[in-house]
Amino acid sequence: MMSEAMAYTRDDMDYLEHGSEPLSLRLFRPAGPGPFPLIINLHGGAWTQGDLSGCQARDEVLAKAGFAAAALDFSHAGDGCSASSVDINYAIRWLKSRAGEISIDPTRVALTGQSSGGHLAMLAAMRPDDERYTSIMLASDTTADTTADTTADITTDVRCVAMTWPVINLLSRYRHALRLRRGDGPPAWAGTIPERHDLYWQDETNMAESNPLLALERGEGMETPPALWTQGQPDQIHDYRDPESGLTLNEPERFAARYREAGGQIDLVYVDQADRDQASYAPLVAFFQKHLG
Repeated sequence: MMSEAMAYTRDDMDYLEHGSEPLSLRLFRPAGPGPFPLIINLHGGAWTQGDLSGCQARDEVLAKAGFAAAALDFSHAGDGCSASSVDINYAIRWLKSRAGEISIDPTRVALTGQSSGGHLAMLAAMRPDDERYTSIMLASDTTADTTADTTADITTDVRCVAMTWPVINLLSRYRHALRLRRGDGPPAWAGTIPERHDLYWQDETNMAESNPLLALERGEGMETPPALWTQGQPDQIHDYRDPESGLTLNEPERFAARYREAGGQIDLVYVDQADRDQASYAPLVAFFQKHLG
């Protein structure tokens, strides 16, 4: 359907089924023939709630700026750790395989995500070929409209990744919430966070393994595409210091330092927490204009 402003189109489509349950995506595209750079957008919700509708405002901004944007539904909550990453990895390949059909450029694909979605976006960007995430094969009949000769040629790598206040160190955030909840006058946000971590991640071992920050500190060989972290301040949920790290840096600065040490380029942009959604749009658009053209 065409938006009221006639600036972009919006289409819903199913991209994957688990049993009889389809997973959907919502594709926003600027008016015109394309092909357009594509940004895949991942919603937040502490890995346990939320859906693609949470990406609407950001995707409208991106479409008006000349980008295609695909908001995803993906497995979460009791589906267990790595379930989201499997779906996201498949969605990247599925969208690239239909490049001609949906008027996107499969060589200019990026990821973005908010809060837990920011974590999942960075994890997908850093581990594009991880066999745990590539376990669902792309059907052979999906290659008709792509420049790739076979499904094996369709990669999951992305040009860049932009995060808005991500939960980049899920283990430290879990322990951060537990500490606050044990103290006097704990903040409301900490009330259910540990249980939501437990539901999806099951234990601290999984929280450490699927952890972009700790993976960098372990020296794992990972991809480090150009990245953006936009962070509201003050934000006790995402911008805090991990006392177990032995560092004076808050987690955004800690991750940025480790990312650069691994050879990656990352911009860390701070905005006012009270207006963080609106304030995040300009840096986001500028970042994608720089890296996707």
